[in-house]
Amino acid sequence: LAKQGGYALSQFSTSSSPQFKAMIMLKRKEGIERSEFEKWWLTQHKGLALQLPGLKKYAVSLVDVAEGDEEPMYDGVAELWFDKKEDLAAAYETKLGSEVAADSMAMVCKRDRLLTYEHVFEPDS
Repeated sequence: LAKQGGYALSQFSTSSSPQFKAMIMLKRKEGIERSEFEKWWLTQHKGLALQLPGLKKYAVSLVDVAEGDEEPMYDGVAELWFDKKEDLAAAYETKLGSEVAADSMAMVCKRDRLLTYEHVFEPDS
């Protein structure tokens, strides 16, 4: 592993370049209960997203909201890893990609994306 700033550099892929990742923040539509939205995301939507061509890894992080907390800006974030940015675009240009997007838009009032190149660092042992 390459060393940088006292940390071991570990990347998701075995290539020498950073891994491309789309981070998609979602906010459920008004009237949809948080539990219903989370169930949809972790079952129905996950099942569709995992079929996207070229997808290397998929993760969902749900916002932890305690009773009495202020309503968060987003309910969670999905992370989708691809070899390159063009693979993400190609995946969403397919019939399945259109279905994944439509499934999402039917449940959300807000959807923001960050297209990133991920650099992962792990502390030395």
